[in-house]
Amino acid sequence: MTVLKIAVAGASGRMGKMLIEAITNADDTVLAGALDVAGAESLGTDAAAFLGKPSGVLIESDLSTGLVNAEYLIDFTRPEGTLKHLAYCAEHGIKMIIGTTGFDEAGKAAIAAAAQKTAIVFAPNMSVGVNVTMKLLEMAAKSFATGYDIEIIEAHHRHKIDAPSGTALKMGEVIADALGRDLNEVGVFSREGVTGERDPSSIGFATIRGGDIVGDHTVLFAGIGERVEITHKSSSRVTYAHGSLRAARFLSDKTTGLFDMYDVLGLNH
Repeated sequence: MTVLKIAVAGASGRMGKMLIEAITNADDTVLAGALDVAGAESLGTDAAAFLGKPSGVLIESDLSTGLVNAEYLIDFTRPEGTLKHLAYCAEHGIKMIIGTTGFDEAGKAAIAAAAQKTAIVFAPNMSVGVNVTMKLLEMAAKSFATGYDIEIIEAHHRHKIDAPSGTALKMGEVIADALGRDLNEVGVFSREGVTGERDPSSIGFATIRGGDIVGDHTVLFAGIGERVEITHKSSSRVTYAHGSLRAARFLSDKTTGLFDMYDVLGLNH
């Protein structure tokens, strides 16, 4: 059995710890590196110490040290950090699983360019359930193309820094593509005051931030006399971790290329 040597960025954060635990518990993966920002209190400590079973892998800020033994890097940090890691991984042939959200068009272009040098899975949500939900939304949108108003409601914890969530935006893109629309033209991200009657071609977004909500997403197709709601709720980040490991396994026989979770799960067929 081939064992995948995986490093984790943001190793001392909530998602980083969840990834480290999942990697440690899987039979076919091993923690091969751990990164955090310069000045972090965790630097120099064992990345798996919180599990009560040290890994021998220390959390590093220097990429050449932290990634020296890694074949893969899973990154759920912030765009500026991910792009620095991306440049290093592309140059050294380290495969990446990127779950970071909030990239601008230049950032997305940089990821696409790096995929010519190494293999990358880039998805705004690594959850298997969320990506199956995306496929359901594509099917629903085609059936509800006329006569139904589409609204996307998402809720996350108080610490999330971007809005709408990357998952909500991806849902909007999937729906817009299925309807032959451009989300940049039909997306409505705020409503206040006298807004006038709703444009039937629009796709609305509503954002909720509070408490420790891991991630809830609902797409409402509201017609006359009925409405259909497609909802996905995350109760633990462990779903993102398990999806990330599936992505790493998918990349095991890839050397270059840009993929998403539809590719990983075989939903593009």
